[in-house]
Amino acid sequence: MALPQVVVTVADTGALTVSVDGVPFDPPEGGRSWTRTTFGDLLDAITRDRHVPVRIEVRETDGTVFTDLVQASRGTAAKEPGPPDGEPQPQQAAGGVEQVEVVGEGFRAGEQVLVAVVIDAVHAGPDGKARAALAPARIEPANQVVLVGQLSGTMRTRRVG
Repeated sequence: MALPQVVVTVADTGALTVSVDGVPFDPPEGGRSWTRTTFGDLLDAITRDRHVPVRIEVRETDGTVFTDLVQASRGTAAKEPGPPDGEPQPQQAAGGVEQVEVVGEGFRAGEQVLVAVVIDAVHAGPDGKARAALAPARIEPANQVVLVGQLSGTMRTRRVG
């Protein structure tokens, strides 16, 4: 997965020229120009509607280049209290189908998290390889879910059902 690329070029005056994936990123209509003092506002504006981190490259006037990953903004909507982390919570989805919510902590804000349903476990052999031979009927009755962060490598396992 390629992260959005933000390039910020600093002028001698402190003004910033900004592009996101090669497309100019101008200040909001009626807003003042991007400057060193509005850098925080700039980062907020870039990450506001994103669900993934962005790669920021700042090019200073002396030729120095700084690169960092900036996490996407989190929504500010109030969260209703729910079950403690790790405890599945049944829910009704659209169409009346029951679903189970699985929550895990420790992921980077905005990173894509893979959801895997565990149907079996095997031991690695002496060669360090794990082999699983699955009958199609085994795939249906899963009772564990694994959440894997693609950027952080964070992995959380939760038992369901």
